[in-house]
Amino acid sequence: MSKNKDLVLILLIVIIGMFIPFLGSLLINFNLNIQEIDSWYTIGSTFGYFLLIFAIELIAVLGFFTASNRFYSKKLKK
Repeated sequence: MSKNKDLVLILLIVIIGMFIPFLGSLLINFNLNIQEIDSWYTIGSTFGYFLLIFAIELIAVLGFFTASNRFYSKKLKK
């Protein structure tokens, strides 16, 4: 169980680490004012879409590694 906790903690650190430059780039490129609630809605929804795409990418990578691990495990047994 500790292994899964470590993985979740690492993923949370990565997500927080991605948010800071993402926020800065949104503020610079789109001239968003962080004092307005509409700007925070735009930032939140954009980062949400970013995380959704990132999650899909992680699932695809996990699927690839799982499939290749099964394939090569069978190949090694032969």
